[in-house]
Amino acid sequence: MRDKLEKIIAAYEELEQKMVDPAVVSDPKEYARIAKEHADQAALVAKAREYLQALDDIEAAKEMLHEASDAEEKEMLQADISDNESKLPALEEDVKYMLIPGDPNDEKDTIVEIRAGVGGDEAAIFAGDLFSMYQRFAQSRGWKTEVLDASPGEAGGFKTIEFKVTGEKVYSVMKYESGVHRVQRVPKTESQGRIQTSTATVAVLPEADEIDIEIKPEDLRIDTYCSSGPGGQGVNTTYSAVRITHIPTNTVVQSQEQRSQIQNREVCMQMLRARLYEAELEKQQAEQGAERLSQIGHGNRSEKIRTYNQPQDRVTDHRIGFNSTYNGVLLGDQLGTVIDALAAADRAEKLAQAV
Repeated sequence: MRDKLEKIIAAYEELEQKMVDPAVVSDPKEYARIAKEHADQAALVAKAREYLQALDDIEAAKEMLHEASDAEEKEMLQADISDNESKLPALEEDVKYMLIPGDPNDEKDTIVEIRAGVGGDEAAIFAGDLFSMYQRFAQSRGWKTEVLDASPGEAGGFKTIEFKVTGEKVYSVMKYESGVHRVQRVPKTESQGRIQTSTATVAVLPEADEIDIEIKPEDLRIDTYCSSGPGGQGVNTTYSAVRITHIPTNTVVQSQEQRSQIQNREVCMQMLRARLYEAELEKQQAEQGAERLSQIGHGNRSEKIRTYNQPQDRVTDHRIGFNSTYNGVLLGDQLGTVIDALAAADRAEKLAQAV
């Protein structure tokens, strides 16, 4: 592995030289490309240097130990060798993980769709609770959320809600939330105190740029209609709400949350690009025979990924058997601990496959 890491470090140092080359500096696009590649490699190069330095220190200490005659000096050198050798396994694991090609979507912002499933009014209320959970989580990370479209439930919550999350490496974290979420609790609408099981689906889509997916104007049917508020009451008399149908795939998106028809149309195009991009990714994976053996990081909508059990104050993520508390995750600030556990399991799986 030494040869490979030395080549990576040499290439990184070459990028550093290019970044001060007047010919590159005078070309904004080329400079931006090289600067991004340089930044993307920084963490790997730092860890590679640390790993190689530990190897070099061990080798140097062993040579000195072979020549040393003083007992105290030998003891000190042996301690240095043991200390560096103890660091090697973790350093090597970090380096191997960083060498695994990353998901190109990890840097992207996301569009999240929550849809009430089985359970009637309680399912819609649960969908609203999930939305609140994600809002708190995003705020704790310094991310921003923006509602793109919402259909309120009659007893509260949402039949469907779509929102955008922007921030640093949003998709790399939020992708673990895709799938079916199940709640077991006594609904507010239940007068007999009986526990009910309800579900909601969460879809996390990487936001697609125009360069990611091409949409032909002639493939679109665009309809406008009056926006409406909760309960169907008209909130204005202008046709500001927009519904766009992508005719070849029969994909339908709509938005009425923005103030103008132009803004709602742009939101619809963002959602449409994200959905078509996801469909294209799934098609490519199928063609390559990439079966999703693990739910981690992919969250097939047809599979139950997590159960929120209020009476037992327990949340169980079924993909890895991780348990936390209902109040801590759904009502509090502990969603991050669940996602961290999923990310760690994902990391371990990728390392195992790379060996």
